[in-house]
Amino acid sequence: MGINATDYPPLVIDYAGVRLAGVDEVGRGPLVGSVVAAAVMLDPAKPIDGLTDSKKLTARKREMLDALIRERALAFSVAEAGAAEVDQLNIYHATHLAMRRAIDGLAPAAEYLLVDGNRLPGHALPGQAVVKGDARHAAIAAASILAKVTRDAQMASLDMRYPEYGFARHKGYPTKEHLAALAAHGPLAEHRRSFAPVQRQLALL
Repeated sequence: MGINATDYPPLVIDYAGVRLAGVDEVGRGPLVGSVVAAAVMLDPAKPIDGLTDSKKLTARKREMLDALIRERALAFSVAEAGAAEVDQLNIYHATHLAMRRAIDGLAPAAEYLLVDGNRLPGHALPGQAVVKGDARHAAIAAASILAKVTRDAQMASLDMRYPEYGFARHKGYPTKEHLAALAAHGPLAEHRRSFAPVQRQLALL
């Protein structure tokens, strides 16, 4: 399984060099933790088979590809915006902040960006937004995998500290299990206070 360009309109890229960075994020919807972004410049001389939208892959496959990306990419960077920044800026602006941090962490620096979604994150570099980009370009898919593996590891760590919330299973998303734990045990410091389910529980305290 990998990128299948026939599923989408042809992707025309206004850049012909190798320092093209794919950028993606994970964690806009959860009630807890950081939004995590990654930027990846793939090496044409070291192709990686199986890159696609991280949500379409098993956890084991994502972790295997994560290791290959880190080994073979020209450059990669993973960054985040924490729960407090999400609350301060809102999730849209915090997501773009995390993306800009990831882009700035690339060494060597990128020359052109391909960003998953319909908006660029406000970085000085030229680039284009690509709707469903993680299924249309390998560099964006690679970024989605790094971001997903990183955030899932954060949720596993949080689960070890607070097993009663079930973070390893729902990854912080507002599932019935998470909402029930939130009602029973109250919000943690890591919860996003600007998100409605958390606000409702805080109002009851």
